[in-house]
Amino acid sequence: AAQVCTAWRDAAYHKSVWRGVEAKLHLRRANPSLFPSLQARGIRRVQILSLRRSLSYVIQGMANIESLNLSGCYNLTDNGLGHAFVQEIGSLRALNLSLCKQITDSSLGRIAQYLKGLEVLELGGCSNITNTGLLLIAWGLQRLKSLNLRSCRHLSDVGIGHLAGMTRSAAEGCLGLEQLTLQDCQKLTDLSLKHISRGLTGLRLLNLSFCGGISDAGLLHLSHMGSLRSLNLRSCDNISDTGIMHLAMGSLRLSGLDVSFCDKVGDQSLAYIAQGLDGLKSLSLCSCHISDDGINRMVRQMHGLRTLNIGQCVRITDKGLELIAEHLSQLTGIDLYGCTRITKRGLERITQLPCLKVLNLGLWQMTDSEKEARGDFSPLFTVRTRGSSRR
Repeated sequence: AAQVCTAWRDAAYHKSVWRGVEAKLHLRRANPSLFPSLQARGIRRVQILSLRRSLSYVIQGMANIESLNLSGCYNLTDNGLGHAFVQEIGSLRALNLSLCKQITDSSLGRIAQYLKGLEVLELGGCSNITNTGLLLIAWGLQRLKSLNLRSCRHLSDVGIGHLAGMTRSAAEGCLGLEQLTLQDCQKLTDLSLKHISRGLTGLRLLNLSFCGGISDAGLLHLSHMGSLRSLNLRSCDNISDTGIMHLAMGSLRLSGLDVSFCDKVGDQSLAYIAQGLDGLKSLSLCSCHISDDGINRMVRQMHGLRTLNIGQCVRITDKGLELIAEHLSQLTGIDLYGCTRITKRGLERITQLPCLKVLNLGLWQMTDSEKEARGDFSPLFTVRTRGSSRR
């Protein structure tokens, strides 16, 4: 485009054209014009797809870098990161090190020392990080708003205590956190939830999926976190109707709740949700032991619900779908994958929902005539047939 004429060339370099753009780069060989070209366009967000050169090459070339995504750069080491971060980088707001499996607490020390303006830190799959790393984060990253610690298997309640400011003599904590992902951190117990409820009072999103060590008692600690809007408890095997009761009886104002694959959650939970969590916009109950009776107890109070995922809830029948169609008029998406007791009659009622855009089906028993009739469904929404996985 820049070769058409001088006017096009000038337009191609105008910063307004490139606002918000993230450059995705393979760093394989030296290219002296690369970073000056990005800076001339005002590009401040970079993703490194493969790293064959020193990371310091990027940092030196992008003086005002705002976002750096190194996700999946498996060859990045503490040594390489240490050579790149040798002085304060005040402009950097987001750093993604997901699946950089060689990174350890040593790198987190560098990050805490030189990236004090960081607001988003992604460490998912960095399995060598320990509680000491969280202490360093709690000491140096006071402005952090979002932290992803998915599958950091060595972390325990002690580390979460550091983040929540429970060890003020050593670190202030990341008390401004708004989003915290602890998915698959298997060593965490209810004590972590106690720390979170006491120290991270501004938290809006909390992902505890696959944290098998938390129980109903831990949810009692979370039940009075007034700022919390999204809670993910997917595949937390020790959560039952009692835990949902704790959430519903507190002062939560949740808009999103996921208790999919919690085998001990049943119809009684739906009654509690209708009583105390009726402001939900999204509710996921895949593979829970719920029936039409539970649906009946819930839908009359949940008029604002937009997304309902009840895939693999094998006790749901056409009666449940009729109740949903009658009362949840604002529904835009529903997952019915694996609901083997529903028929064409129930689906016809669901497809009449005025706002429906997404319908997920699969493992649904249809007669030949019903299969032919399936083409009659409204074209105004998407029909999906993929499964509902635990992850």
